[in-house]
Amino acid sequence: MDTENLMARNGRTNDSALVTVIEPSKGWVPLKLGELWAYRELLYFFVWRDIKIRYKQTILGAAWAIIQPVFTMVIFSLFFGRLAKIPSDGVPYPIFSYAALVPWTFFANALTQASNSLVTNANMVKKIYFPRLAVPVATVFAGVVDFALAFVVLLGMMLFYGFAPTLNVVWLPLFLLLALVTSLGVGLWLSAMNVQFRDVRYVVPFLAQAWLFATPIAYPSSLLSEPWRTLYGLNPMVGVVEGFRWALLGTDTAPGPIIIVSSVAALGLLISGAYYFRRMDKTFADVA
Repeated sequence: MDTENLMARNGRTNDSALVTVIEPSKGWVPLKLGELWAYRELLYFFVWRDIKIRYKQTILGAAWAIIQPVFTMVIFSLFFGRLAKIPSDGVPYPIFSYAALVPWTFFANALTQASNSLVTNANMVKKIYFPRLAVPVATVFAGVVDFALAFVVLLGMMLFYGFAPTLNVVWLPLFLLLALVTSLGVGLWLSAMNVQFRDVRYVVPFLAQAWLFATPIAYPSSLLSEPWRTLYGLNPMVGVVEGFRWALLGTDTAPGPIIIVSSVAALGLLISGAYYFRRMDKTFADVA
């Protein structure tokens, strides 16, 4: 069929112009993850840029990735381990707390950085088009470098205290993935909310502090009896922390049902956060 007949069937004439009408989406919209994959090179660039910017013009540079959890471990060991005599599942308290602080620091930094990621990149969001999901996702993935540096110190502590890895260590990538999923889920929620409500940046520090004490970092989850210990896993970081201790230190408190509950909660955060982010996506350029 030629062009004239096609235009006639559509109620158009040769003199009529072809018009494309762009309308805002309504309600829940698809995630368009394929679009994120198509822009994967831009995502890689964002990750590398965030890694460089994080410690640009700092005196100690990447050493801050180690200093933060180490100093927190020292404080916890002094006040909770030595003074309060908090139990540590039969392992020395310093390595007990540090094994939890390694994934926690990764999560806390992702929480803070991702929540401000869209606001920090407001000029870019307003001027050019790219999948907005790439911004908070890149921020979270950039934190993996800090995690790796802090993890090296954990391996050194294991050597110092005489802890040899057991077969449980094969589960460690699963617990790291759980921490990553949790960080992405919370990061997507907070980054999208922070564009609309600038109060979020003031709430995040309080949220991180409250979440810290709601996670068994300074104390073991074994202090809780069932079924409360399993329900405690609704905080996804509970499964991450207890999983790290079990996989690396061989503690007797195997995560068990906690991992299932934490995994479901983390997936719920990620999926709901992704859909909320995409729903608010259309307003970012207007209010960022």
